Amino acid sequence: MTTVLLTTTPYVEGYRVRKYGPLVAAEAVMGTNIFRDFFAKVRDVVGGRSGTFQSSLTDARELILRELQEQAEAAGCNAVIAIDIDYGEISGSGKTMLMVAAQGTAVFIEPA
Repeated sequence: MTTVLLTTTPYVEGYRVRKYGPLVAAEAVMGTNIFRDFFAKVRDVVGGRSGTFQSSLTDARELILRELQEQAEAAGCNAVIAIDIDYGEISGSGKTMLMVAAQGTAVFIEPA
């Protein structure tokens, strides 16, 4: 896999868009286990950061960004611009699911 640039900006300074490709999007829904849920509840009471939830969110974000890169490369593009990343949570019946979704525009850029 070649390097596909990812950015949240609508352009890359010093480059011009030679070709616009498709909208690329990826989603990840990560389940948490009973131990993560328990320790997260403890963190809610005593305060502080939940390392297990942070780790799950980081894993999900890295996964979807790789998927964006793969989709862009498959479309003959070398960058994804205007990336928007959204996070969410679904809770109920003592279970929690973490959601991460991203989308952007695949493009082929070249030095201006």
